[in-house]
Formats: sequence, C-alpha cells, structure tokens
Amino acid sequence: MNKEDITLIVDTVECKLGEILTIERGGSPRPIKEFITDDKNGVNWIKIGDATRSGKYILETIQKIKPSGLKKSREVFPGDLLLSNSMSFGRPYIMGINGAIHDGWLVIRDNKRIDKNYLYHVLGSPYVFNQFSKSAKGSTVRNLNIDIVSEVSIQLKPLPEQRAIVSKIEELFSDLDKGIDDLKKAQAQLVIFRQAALKKAFEGEYPQKKIIEIADVNTGATPKRGNSEFWENGTIPWVTSTVVNNDFVNEPSELITENAIKQTNCKLIPKGSLLVAMYGEGKTRGKCSELNIDTATNQALAGITLFEENKESKQFVKWFFVKNYEEIRLLSSGGVQPNLNLTIIKNTIIPFPEHKQQIQIAKEIESRLSVCDNVELSIVESLKKAKALRQSILKKAFEGTLLSAEEIAECKAAPDYEPASVLLEKIKAEKKKP
Repeated sequence: MNKEDITLIVDTVECKLGEILTIERGGSPRPIKEFITDDKNGVNWIKIGDATRSGKYILETIQKIKPSGLKKSREVFPGDLLLSNSMSFGRPYIMGINGAIHDGWLVIRDNKRIDKNYLYHVLGSPYVFNQFSKSAKGSTVRNLNIDIVSEVSIQLKPLPEQRAIVSKIEELFSDLDKGIDDLKKAQAQLVIFRQAALKKAFEGEYPQKKIIEIADVNTGATPKRGNSEFWENGTIPWVTSTVVNNDFVNEPSELITENAIKQTNCKLIPKGSLLVAMYGEGKTRGKCSELNIDTATNQALAGITLFEENKESKQFVKWFFVKNYEEIRLLSSGGVQPNLNLTIIKNTIIPFPEHKQQIQIAKEIESRLSVCDNVELSIVESLKKAKALRQSILKKAFEGTLLSAEEIAECKAAPDYEPASVLLEKIKAEKKKP
C-alpha cells in the first residue's frame, strides 16, 4: 500500500485545544521572597529552570514555597501537562509531582479520552509550535496566553491510534537518543584527545624562557566614554576581551580616534601579535587569539608582540597558551572575579627549543588537531541531523504517515476504538458539564 492509500484510511479530525482541554494560567505570590521556604514539607515551586533540567517529566524543584503561597498561585498535580508561555515559550512538560506554578506557565488538565503522552508530542510538534510562533505576542519577549493556546489547532485521532503513535514515536526517539549519546561521548573523547596531543607536544627537556624575554607585552585602556573626541568619527580599531573567543581577530569591537591614542594609555598593537585575556566573564580569562589587524585594546587584554628574531615562534607560543589555558587561569588573583595581570603574563615561563624544532612541533599539533576538527564537524553535523530527524518523526506522526497500514488496522480492531469525530463530540459534551 502506498503513502496515499495509508493517508486515506487515517481517521483524524481537526479541533482547537480550547474545545477539548481546560487551560489555566499560573500565578505568583508576591513578594515571592517572603514565600520561599527551606521547609522540606513546603510546596514545590516550579520554575522554568526546573523544567529545562528535567526533560519530559518534571520530577523535582530547587525551591519550595509556604503552603500559604498556593492562594495566589496555581496548584498542579502528577499527570498535568505544563506549557511555558514566555521566554522559551511553547515547551510542553508532564508533571511527575505536586507543586505550584507561577504566571510563566499554563497548565493543561488531563483528559481521560486523550493520551497525555500523545498530547505532549502533539504540543512539541512543528505543526503546533509554528502556530505558537505566529501568534505569540510581544517583540523583545514573546509570550503566549490562554486565548492564543485555546485557538491552536491539533489533529485528534482515535484513542488506540494515539497510543500506537506514542509507542512508535518513543521507540524511534529511544534509538535516536542512543545515537545522540554515542555522539556526545565521542565529543567528550575528542576533548581528552586534544589535551593529550597538546600535552605530548610540549613534553621534553627544552630550554625555558619568560615571555618578557622573547616579546614585548603591552595592554591598553578604555578611553573615557563621555569624551566625544575619543570616539566620534573614530577610524582606529579598538577591541575588548570578548574577541579572544575566536582564534583570530579580524575586525574591531569599536573605533576610536587619533586623540584617544595620543591622550590615553591606548596604544596600537601590530597585526600578527597574540592577545591574552587577563580578565573577563565566564571562560574568556586566559584565552589566546591572534591579531589579523592592527588594533588598540582595552585594559583587559595583554598584547604579546614577538621580537623580530622570534617571529617564527608565533604559532608555537600560541599553542603554548592554548595548551596551558587552565593553568594560566589558576594564576589569577583577586576576590569575586580573579584576574591576570601584565606581570603574570610577562613572567609566564615557556619551553623554548630552537626555532626549527618549534615549527615542527607546531606542525605536528596542527596535523593532529586538524583530524579532531574534522571529526568534530562530522559529529556536529550528525547532531543537527538527529535534531531534524526528531522533528521529522513528529511531523510524520501528525500528518498520518508514521504508522503502517497494518498498525492502523490493529488500532481499528481495538475494543475501545471509535471514530475521531465521535471521540470529539464526547469530549465536547463532557467539557460542557459543570
């Protein structure tokens, strides 16, 4: 039987979520800090962060609120389906615990004539998410609400077919997840291999030198923002520490003027120099990048310009900083946000064999890591395909092409089978009852 024949025997009726489900919005007791409690017997306070760690089911929360907070919130129960209505809107989750939800959530109450897992997958499908995306309100932060969600259309199928679709989806997803786990393990192994390759490259008894013995080391400054003669109509490249998150610096963060160079501590660092971030948020501090432009920098960067006789050592020195990224970060000093400084960078000790050997070592590193890069690209591409395949599975499920003719025939033979149109009328009738 071909695809067209299968589609003809699929029993489906389109309906709006508001016709078949009860949708309610959460609420937040305020000020919330007065309701947060360390009491283990408190009410689970369900936040978006709890959901993003949970996968399909929400099974635990970081925070709890006092029972009195329920009066201004919305209680939810195991089996209820939650839908995020702001920020990462339109994400469905199934409750595995009791709790309370704030106004960033909608709750969809369980309906015995609709398989909750079927509804979960419907809401996570491209067909429904595209409707959410088109209808969400707001520009900077887009939101859903009860009215928008109530108007979203879904494909309602007979209950046995709902169960069969869920079973098929989750079987395929299980196989897909195993493949994704294998890919992520391979990614983790690549990290270990990279570090091993870098470590091996620098092993050996080599002469040692301080960076200050082989290069000029300078930093820059941030010209006063309120002084227009430092910024207006600027023509000179100027960069901040975020540029080191790329292997090469090809363009400026901003442009400053000649007056900024003349009247502040800004100074041009020549193309070909290395930059090391002395401080910065997250993983920035300690990272190294190479300049493809002449540029000034702010005070968060150390510019390393190798002496003329050491120009050929650039790649070797760059790989040294890449290899010793974690060790260099540990040299940071300070309190809340520890920093490196010029003295630390200048006095960093580097193994320094003769130039020919440095060039050979750099080539070996690049050869080994090139293999890693190619494997990494392949893994990333495979992960993208896995994500697309997941969406394709959901798309087929709700287009009526996921189940075979034989599987659909089995559904129609089930004792509780009834046409989707009959099921819809029963749900509507029950929903009208007080």
